[in-house]
Amino acid sequence: FNPGGSVKDRTALFMIQEAERQGLLKKGGTIVEASSGNQGIALAMIGAIKGYKVIITVPSRTSVEKVSAARAYGAQVIVCQDNTGNNDGKDYCSMAVKLEKEISGAYRPNQYFNRANSMAHYQTTGPEIWEQTDGKITHLFLAAGSCGTIAGVGKFLKEKNSKIKIVGIDA
Repeated sequence: FNPGGSVKDRTALFMIQEAERQGLLKKGGTIVEASSGNQGIALAMIGAIKGYKVIITVPSRTSVEKVSAARAYGAQVIVCQDNTGNNDGKDYCSMAVKLEKEISGAYRPNQYFNRANSMAHYQTTGPEIWEQTDGKITHLFLAAGSCGTIAGVGKFLKEKNSKIKIVGIDA
């Protein structure tokens, strides 16, 4: 029941609420994030609801539909190079870092390294799966993107039953 249709809705909300609580994101601020799609869409949705400006940097491989969805929520989307590893600053991750430094009041959730990403799933998704399966789950297969879902859900479920097999799938 994620309103944007993705588990990234949970992490986006969780990371933004945590940033607000810590004073890292203030009223009138700007959210800047590198995303290949779903996290950016979720942040755009939450930014629209909470009144933040949102800038999403995406790699050129991002689908037109995902770019359009983020823009429909009011985000500015900047299409960049994929991460090439040549440190020229033109890839989508480097561009987000650059924008965060240049824009006063900007906050970058940095989904790949933000512990609130996995905590969102530890506190919500993991318990939901456990309850909905009456604790009878034996295996869980999850896509591995930023790895927040697999880390949070996996930690929760392993605490409930260490024999559960958690399998990550990299698309």
